[in-house]
Amino acid sequence: MKMNELINEIVGVYQKHGWQLRRVLLRPESRAELETGTSSLGGITQEQAELDALWFSRPSHEQREAWELRLVAENPYALFETFEADESEEEREDVRREMEARMREYSKAKVLSAEQ
Repeated sequence: MKMNELINEIVGVYQKHGWQLRRVLLRPESRAELETGTSSLGGITQEQAELDALWFSRPSHEQREAWELRLVAENPYALFETFEADESEEEREDVRREMEARMREYSKAKVLSAEQ
């Protein structure tokens, strides 16, 4: 499946369940591929990264905010975290960066196991 089709499909499923696309992490080659197709990224912040992943958020119970980092792949894989209402944006960003690092490690391990 093409990158833009896969992203559109993932975004559609998440939006159906109340999630909002907040950020997009893209490898340079993926960004180049997306420039030639149509995707539902709109004006969402795109960051260069070592993997392709999408950040979603939505309100959670007890005034918390849920964030999910979804790997852009046909086989679903995501990391989930909730934040308290009183957590600072700096604290939240630290946790999100840790989640991105865990996702990179997962992605690298997946590539290595596929090569063997």
